[in-house]
Amino acid sequence: MKLHELAANDGARKTGTRRGRGEGSGLGKNSGTGHKGQRSRGRGKIRLGFEGGQNPLNRRLPKRGFRNPYGTEYAIVNVKDLNRFEDGTHVNPALLVESGLVKKEYAGVKILGNGELTKKLTVEAHKFSQSALAAIGQAGGEAKVIEVA
Repeated sequence: MKLHELAANDGARKTGTRRGRGEGSGLGKNSGTGHKGQRSRGRGKIRLGFEGGQNPLNRRLPKRGFRNPYGTEYAIVNVKDLNRFEDGTHVNPALLVESGLVKKEYAGVKILGNGELTKKLTVEAHKFSQSALAAIGQAGGEAKVIEVA
């Protein structure tokens, strides 16, 4: 076999349809765009979500809620989730991310008091709820607040 004898398999290469090349081609005259109207002119560019002048879905649906663009969002961890660590462990945001309790730190980590803590831990976080401070203190642990730089 020589290089000039190589050829693609039958059906491997398909030629594109040539539009507007006469009535015999099957796509003559209007080239598959129909008669008149927006979609027939210049292949009719209509933006996404456009409903022909009808009030679009995103405007018809009621809007609810408010998201403060200046608000700080914290990664939240409950006290009961800290029981997975060994007694005497120094828990900090880096360890929480590494263990999979927190996906990412956001503006900081906040510890909430949901559940019960049975281990004596030293917990470092950016914020603590009052119930979380009480639960950590009751278990004999220590809570340290990290200052945001």
